[in-house]
Amino acid sequence: MIRTAILGASGYVGGELLRLLARHPDLRPTRLFGDSKAGQRLGAVHPQLSGAMAEVAVERFSDDALDGIDLVFAALPHGESQKIAGAILERGLKLVDLGADFRLRDPADYARWYGEPHAAPALIERFAYGIPELHRDAIRSAQAVAAAGCYPTATILAVKPLVDAGLIDPDSLIVDAASGVSGAGRAVKEGTAFNTVDGSFAAYGLLNHRHTAEMEQELGATVLFTPHLAPMTRGILATCYAAAAKPMDPDAPLAALRQAYAGEPFVRVSDDPPSTKWVSGSNGAVVTARYDARTGRVVMLGAIDNLGKGAAGQMIQCANLMFGLDETAGLAAEGVYP
Repeated sequence: MIRTAILGASGYVGGELLRLLARHPDLRPTRLFGDSKAGQRLGAVHPQLSGAMAEVAVERFSDDALDGIDLVFAALPHGESQKIAGAILERGLKLVDLGADFRLRDPADYARWYGEPHAAPALIERFAYGIPELHRDAIRSAQAVAAAGCYPTATILAVKPLVDAGLIDPDSLIVDAASGVSGAGRAVKEGTAFNTVDGSFAAYGLLNHRHTAEMEQELGATVLFTPHLAPMTRGILATCYAAAAKPMDPDAPLAALRQAYAGEPFVRVSDDPPSTKWVSGSNGAVVTARYDARTGRVVMLGAIDNLGKGAAGQMIQCANLMFGLDETAGLAAEGVYP
């Protein structure tokens, strides 16, 4: 059994990790850390979770609390993993980090998009970028993985095969994506309160959203990204537009997606535009694409659950690869509907 610690166990991603790990055959949650809820029982922090761990107390993190642990999942605010990653890796533990701290290859990009110098640039090269469909071999051999952001995951899965196939101009890419409110985290905020979001649909982060850097890095593209907050709890739908590199057969974009994802356990290529409900509660992703001969543009869509393939599910998928387990262990591609 692989003994697992969760940093940030009291948040939404921590709760989703625990829900999925409850049915995982090999990963066993052993130590749960969450400073804001330290001392509280897990059953009180996450009432949806019952069973053997409901009476386990959430702890305040300290380095010596990782004795006997094999794997660390970190679901912490951006900037926090830089402070502790070095000590975790020195212990020889495997680490899957959901923060943005080690996703960008160039420390200068981190400084530009996150507004402060990177505190541990020497560690960046030790992290594989955590989208298994793109970097499976690197993840298998890595001690540490920087799990991709939720918006970039939905976007990159929909767009990357068309960039690789030379079907679109990568410097013309526009991404409009909408996320459920859980993507903003569990902390109470006026901007994500029920009275603010119910019946409303709003854009934010104009021109400078931090996830833009991940998209540009992984796609080799210039991206104009506009995120939106949708009045739903979970899910992401990315709608992406780019100029076609050349006239093409109307079926060429779908064919490129099908070729790229043939045999992939979690990515489904659909003839129909996807809905976030199709993947809710799962590690699945649904993508599609169309060529519009009238405008000379290609539209690409990707749907994921921001807490699943955009967070906890993808973290577990990466961990499965790192430990040589069945990649699909503990995970489902099918959503909960309706």
